[in-house]
Amino acid sequence: MSDLRLSIAMGDYDRTRAIHDGRVKIDGVDPITMLLSPEEMFFRAFRHQAFDVSELSISSYSISVARGDPHYIAIPVFLSRAFRHTSIYVRKDRGIFTPEDLRGKRIGIAEYQLSANVWFRGILEDEYGVKPSEIGWVRGGMNTAGRPEKIKVTLPPDIRMSEAPEGGTLNQMLIDGQIDGFVGPRAPRCFDEGHPEIGRLFADTVAEAEAYFRKTRIFPIMHVLGLRRSLADRHPWLPGALLKAFGQAKQVADEALSDTSATKVTMPFVEDNLARARALMGRDFWPYGLDANRAVLETFLRYHHAQGLSPRKVEVDELFHPATVEAYSL
Repeated sequence: MSDLRLSIAMGDYDRTRAIHDGRVKIDGVDPITMLLSPEEMFFRAFRHQAFDVSELSISSYSISVARGDPHYIAIPVFLSRAFRHTSIYVRKDRGIFTPEDLRGKRIGIAEYQLSANVWFRGILEDEYGVKPSEIGWVRGGMNTAGRPEKIKVTLPPDIRMSEAPEGGTLNQMLIDGQIDGFVGPRAPRCFDEGHPEIGRLFADTVAEAEAYFRKTRIFPIMHVLGLRRSLADRHPWLPGALLKAFGQAKQVADEALSDTSATKVTMPFVEDNLARARALMGRDFWPYGLDANRAVLETFLRYHHAQGLSPRKVEVDELFHPATVEAYSL
């Protein structure tokens, strides 16, 4: 019997590379892998259900579960995580020095429901007391005008949302001072190009994120792995096979990162930053599986519902295929 031919869309990460290049085999699967940007993957997955297996925005996926029409079922493989203290960029001439200074400001966003933005708004309220309703949100394309929300959302009535002018981009609005800041998973182009009036809100994002982790023990989750539900129903062995293989691929990446005889990433101070992360977060600082991540997921789903994105509070166990929430032991 031949292996099952499946399309797999995922990002180009060290933790997925062994799947893509074949060093790690998915039991029973002959994969067609595609290394895509999150924007392309998510648009194609949620608009057109284009892939058999796809990395998914946890926010968009949670919306689909809450609405009762999820095309995919998640597997607790968390391909993207990030501390979102790096996500807020502000104009330096607007008197924004602390999170509390964001009250009353106009902040650009590419999509309200982006996972990074859900986390940022939740952290802003929980840790600094600033509610989403106290900020004016301006939605639009970052560098290209006219970006739509992947999934249509209905926001709470106290949220002030406006659209970028037709033909306008958030990057240019930030340069021109039409907005006071920007929040998102990518930096605005003007920041990357070194615009003198654009900076990050937090002067030391690493120290801010470390303090947040010490207090909460939360390493925010952005993306999960999704499997077409019809395939999970037809092949009940498949969810477990994917969890196993992606876990093995992450182990390959972990071992390579630890081998500093010749650094595997093009970045100085790798061993120092690795030691710093492990001292703060433990040796497995990027865990897969449900048990190790339940509290993080509970927090995200609480934020998601409170911000009006899911019409009901989704429970953690609803997100994942039952065959992937426990594992055998010897």
